[in-house]
Amino acid sequence: MNEAPLGLLFASLAFLILISAFFSSSETGMMSLNRYRLKHLKNQQHKGAIRAGKLLEKPDRLITVILTGNNLVNIAASAIATVIAIRLYGDAGIIIATIALTLIVLIFAEITPKTIAALQPEKVAFPASAILLPLLRLLRPVVSAVNSITNQLLKLLGFDPETQGDEEVSTAELRTIVTEAGSLIPPRHRGMLVNILDLEEVSVDDIMVPRNEVHGIDLDDSDDEIMNCLQNSAHTLLPVWKKDLSNILGVLHLRNLSRVINHRGLDRTGLEGEMVRPYFIPEGTPLHTQLMEFQRKKVRLAFVVDEYGDVMGLVALEDILEEIVGEFTSNLESSDHHIFRQRDGSVIIDGGASIRDINKQLDWDLSTDGPKTISGLLLEYLESFPDANVSLSLENYKFEILELQGNVIKSTKGQKFESTG
Repeated sequence: MNEAPLGLLFASLAFLILISAFFSSSETGMMSLNRYRLKHLKNQQHKGAIRAGKLLEKPDRLITVILTGNNLVNIAASAIATVIAIRLYGDAGIIIATIALTLIVLIFAEITPKTIAALQPEKVAFPASAILLPLLRLLRPVVSAVNSITNQLLKLLGFDPETQGDEEVSTAELRTIVTEAGSLIPPRHRGMLVNILDLEEVSVDDIMVPRNEVHGIDLDDSDDEIMNCLQNSAHTLLPVWKKDLSNILGVLHLRNLSRVINHRGLDRTGLEGEMVRPYFIPEGTPLHTQLMEFQRKKVRLAFVVDEYGDVMGLVALEDILEEIVGEFTSNLESSDHHIFRQRDGSVIIDGGASIRDINKQLDWDLSTDGPKTISGLLLEYLESFPDANVSLSLENYKFEILELQGNVIKSTKGQKFESTG
């Protein structure tokens, strides 16, 4: 080597630096690949993805091949650089070669290629796999010997080299993936996907219509009252009960309205004949479970009952779908009618407004662990039935009770303020 022309030595050194850059970028590119996108591309029969997938099946072997190649070329480059420096500068060339080669390798064979690979892993890893895969087969005996030694060392240190990294994604992680998908998923679709994931954390209690707001038919009412209810109903499914909501007899679909009205008016016998059996579900049922049950049983309305069998309220299939896609424009009972913004920044809130709806519309974070309505939340906090115009502070929110009716808060004025703590 001492007799080789300097030009050839410089060319060899540059070539080795280039190969070192290839191994460095390959390592970063392969390890930076998105595993889920890689699986998708493999299913699409992408050749580069298939090769990369084979390499990543045994990441320890891949790393061994890359590091073996990288160390070989770096040692060879160091030897050549030392020869060049000694021929140019004598014994002082050893120090010069060490400093110069360190900077060159750091800039051109490490930082720059690895940064490029981290930014564009697929553009680096897929072409590199065409070289790394045959190289792995060629160096298999060396790789197996090195891996055998390192695996034994890992076991001595308390690590299991056979344990694969956990690629399963939790709900919280999947929510983060969807949220940060950016332009890859339209904003509305991202919102729907996140809402689907949130169904596991929400129960029917959170979205049900409470029993005092349930509209339906009481068979103890007069014919005129029942006819008025039928003709002015905003719903297509009406519960039918006698005396009390807990005594549900059935559900009437208004598409059958012509069969319960004759030329004399209401046909009670026909009405009872057209009712379908009520469907009861226990309180606390998760929404994603109830959605599947609605689909399985082919029903659209369910009555939520407590441990004593008393009806707490009702939930419809449309209510769950709205949790995913948002409010339907045809919903005449929109929660917008419960919340009224004021010019001074405060809001007038109907006492029966759902806390979840309030949080969504006003971007508040009132607790949803206890009562489901603002009336229930304030009464729980006060631990008594107050007079109207009582003011109270609840966390970062100030409320003034405007109207009471019996033991229920009918309306309150609320405003969020920044904590000074």
